[in-house]
Amino acid sequence: MSGNKKFLFAILVLAAVLRFGFLSRGDVVNDEVFSGFRAIGMMDFDEAPLQPTPWEWTDPDVPFWAHLSFHDDPPLSFIAQHFSMAVFGVNNFGMRFPSAALGILAVWLVYLIGKRLFSEKAGLIGAFIYAITINGIYISRLGLIESYAVFFILLAFWVFLLSLENNKKFLWLGAVLGLAFLTKYTAFVLVPIFLAYLIFYRRDLLKDKNLWLGLFIAVLIFSPVIFYNIKLYQLSGHFDFQFSALLKQNTPEWPVQTGKDIGSIKERISAFPTRLLSSNSWLFLLLFAVSAIFYTKEWKRMNSRLRPLLPLFLCLTAVFVALIIGPSYRFLSMFGPFMALAVGFAADYAYKTHGKWKKALIVGLIIVAAFEIFYSCNNLIAYYPAGGKYWLASPLRNENYNFGYNELDGYLKNELSEKMPALTFTAKYKFLEDAKQSGLANASAQKLSGYPAMIIYGGEWSGLARLWVLERRHIYEGWPVLSVRDYFGYLQELGFDYFDRSGFGVHYFIWPSASVPNEIEKSLMQGEKETIYNKKGEEVFQIYKF
Repeated sequence: MSGNKKFLFAILVLAAVLRFGFLSRGDVVNDEVFSGFRAIGMMDFDEAPLQPTPWEWTDPDVPFWAHLSFHDDPPLSFIAQHFSMAVFGVNNFGMRFPSAALGILAVWLVYLIGKRLFSEKAGLIGAFIYAITINGIYISRLGLIESYAVFFILLAFWVFLLSLENNKKFLWLGAVLGLAFLTKYTAFVLVPIFLAYLIFYRRDLLKDKNLWLGLFIAVLIFSPVIFYNIKLYQLSGHFDFQFSALLKQNTPEWPVQTGKDIGSIKERISAFPTRLLSSNSWLFLLLFAVSAIFYTKEWKRMNSRLRPLLPLFLCLTAVFVALIIGPSYRFLSMFGPFMALAVGFAADYAYKTHGKWKKALIVGLIIVAAFEIFYSCNNLIAYYPAGGKYWLASPLRNENYNFGYNELDGYLKNELSEKMPALTFTAKYKFLEDAKQSGLANASAQKLSGYPAMIIYGGEWSGLARLWVLERRHIYEGWPVLSVRDYFGYLQELGFDYFDRSGFGVHYFIWPSASVPNEIEKSLMQGEKETIYNKKGEEVFQIYKF
């Protein structure tokens, strides 16, 4: 194995450690809940009363086309998470495994792109930088759809480079683009980037039949989502959540479009620098700024028709993010690999053309590596970051902050282990009842013992964390879960001994310690008490078992 191959192998091992190490850490409190929760049963439902889905509109006869996509995102990432959790279990690791695996492959693709754009050493340095910087690690350690999108964007970019040398590869490019579109609509940013390059630098390829056959393949692969949107339009008069928002369609079923309140164009542009700083270390941004200046300065010396591709991607993607989708942390993850490539180019070019800088460049790279690894571990692997904001601590930690929901999840897992619900509630929708019955049948096949338990919760919760920790057990496993309000509502309507008469022998009352209970809620604080602490040693939940 050559020295470069050994270095690449070491980079990929380091990338794997930083992405898979303690992957289950960090509470599930952001948008990864929406994909992970639905991926368990490939069911388009997430208990969002202001954003009901076509499954809810059409229950009990959900049409076949409603299974082809989801109302707010295409289906490929859900499919990957579904099979991952089937293998590793319905837990943080199972939900996040595909993201981490694709994150390692993304590092490898950065190397391949850098090698083809610039040189092998530039590719190696770019891959090394991307492997250790917080932007790339953050998106790989969460079950967010953007981790899939970044991988397919890089894969499409690499295949596009291959297609410029061998036009038959346009067929493969079409297949990759189709998969990218099936993952996240943000991948459509590749179309104007590739088209602009072909118009200005390779107009001859616009007449190539393989290019148009590749485009046909992309549309063919994406066709289930196209068909889904056609049928959805026939049913409701508008397309899915993303396309309807983009086209400003009237959506009476979705009076509140969560995630679309991204502000005016001026607000998005002004927020861009701050969000960029929040999702990268200050040192990496400084290094990228110097590299961008260096790239511009050495532009004329680059004897390559590929030199515009890197700035073209960064500039058009910046316009797309700032003007259309907004500079959320997860969207800014698209920049990380290409910013790392710019650093890789600058470092390699300076090393080759400025001999007296060689030792300084090597020492500088070691210092940068040490800081970036510490910065990433401090914010993404450590339970709580040390140091001041931006200098050592990143706001990205808040994306899966250790509030204590993981500890609560662990408690419930232990309490309900080797048990199945002895009693359940009838679900509101037929598809939910089917999901529950499937879970009960699976538990019965494992010969788990029936447990007549009920879970009651009160106080202030993160809605997303509650969906992951409590409602997933309710919907997919059949465990009875009620809010305090619903619990007492049943008692008032059906009698205060209703649940005793029904056979519920064990009640778990979960109360967030930061909330202040009223007299009615205090009446449930009885029996055996268990206190849940977060990793800081702070009391976060009180659980009463009676």
